[in-house]
Amino acid sequence: MVSDEKPKLVYWLDSSLYLNITNQCSNNCWFCLRNFKQGVGGFNLKLKAEPTTAQVIAELEQALSMRRWSEVVFTGFGEPTERLDVLLEVARWIVQRCGNSLAVRLDTNGHGYVINKGRNVAQELKDAGVGKVSVSLNGHNEETYSENCRPTFSGAFTAVIEFVKKAKVAGLEVEVSAVRMPEVDLEKVEAIVESLGVAFRVRDYIPCFW
Repeated sequence: MVSDEKPKLVYWLDSSLYLNITNQCSNNCWFCLRNFKQGVGGFNLKLKAEPTTAQVIAELEQALSMRRWSEVVFTGFGEPTERLDVLLEVARWIVQRCGNSLAVRLDTNGHGYVINKGRNVAQELKDAGVGKVSVSLNGHNEETYSENCRPTFSGAFTAVIEFVKKAKVAGLEVEVSAVRMPEVDLEKVEAIVESLGVAFRVRDYIPCFW
């Protein structure tokens, strides 16, 4: 149950801070938590409007003063690269504010190059201070990926693979994750990830009961 009625741009779980900078997404995954819940951990993540950079930084500044955090993660109820410029500005601010004492990570669906055509997304992330990207891949080919993630454009699976390759070339620490559920062939996904030479992590599916 979400106890905080006001939509949050910044929320936390354990020692990690999470930034919910958009509710836009180029996927419509049938299993996505936002289809069933208002938020997580008591935080309401259903934004009433897309926030400005200043609004995100103001809320982040308050959270940073609360305690010592291990990392800041761009994630939430949307795809952060839908607001790439906001993401980059906030990442640069974090580096200026905290230096190298706070790790910056992006959780992404890997569609950044399609969403932001003509831009070198991975290199821009690296230059802004993002150190790690965790890329979601819930399918082992175009067909299974489309069935599970229902992307808004064709060729989405290939786009994710290309994002992973470019992120690795840019010098980002890259991890690919997949959700443990019958619709995802984890062995086939892991084989693809191994061929890309990056880390693989399995995430447990969170079922929604009413």
